[in-house]
Amino acid sequence: MSVKIKIYSDYVCPFCLLAENPLEQAIHGKEVEVEWMPYELRPSPQQTLRPEGDYLQSTWKQSVYPMAERMGVPMTLPRVSPQPYTHLAFEGYQYAKEKGKANEYNARMFRAFFQEERDIGDIEVLTELAGDIGLDQAAYKDALETGKYKEAHQKALEQAYRENITSVPTFVIGGTTVAGVRSKETLEQFINDEIEKQKSNRFPEGLSCGIDGCN
Repeated sequence: MSVKIKIYSDYVCPFCLLAENPLEQAIHGKEVEVEWMPYELRPSPQQTLRPEGDYLQSTWKQSVYPMAERMGVPMTLPRVSPQPYTHLAFEGYQYAKEKGKANEYNARMFRAFFQEERDIGDIEVLTELAGDIGLDQAAYKDALETGKYKEAHQKALEQAYRENITSVPTFVIGGTTVAGVRSKETLEQFINDEIEKQKSNRFPEGLSCGIDGCN
């Protein structure tokens, strides 16, 4: 009995990186199927944020840095200014997903931006990062330059809109939607609740099942 978990995130959202460790701890040893989903906080042609601006400076000082320190996650406010658009990185995610490297790709993007201050809106940078996780650099770069996965990315975004996703990170755990960075214990509770729901649906009250069948 597997629980499906979707995590909507954006590569320029620091809280999405911070949400990784509690999730990994919460799903350890459980039958879960995790799928990372794209959500662009500021799609083109909207203006992206500047790290030197008051909003990011205050958000990082008041929220991001204290949380990162508590969780033991090294990260810094990237000096890439303005912040990059993430549609190309997400198109590359569709390529990585097709090649069976979705999780490795996500991890590499987050760390490249928040720990190495790389410009993940630049095709050359993205191609190098793709090579770091064993993807074919020439094929990856060609996919971005030709827009091969643009439609797939747009369909994924449309799914986020249909599910009324308005912030990241947002977890969809079975039939439950919860936003924000959550503790291991909280995520475990949501997962366990979903497992109990599945059991109830499979074996309704009054139905008894054993080695010889159900009655």
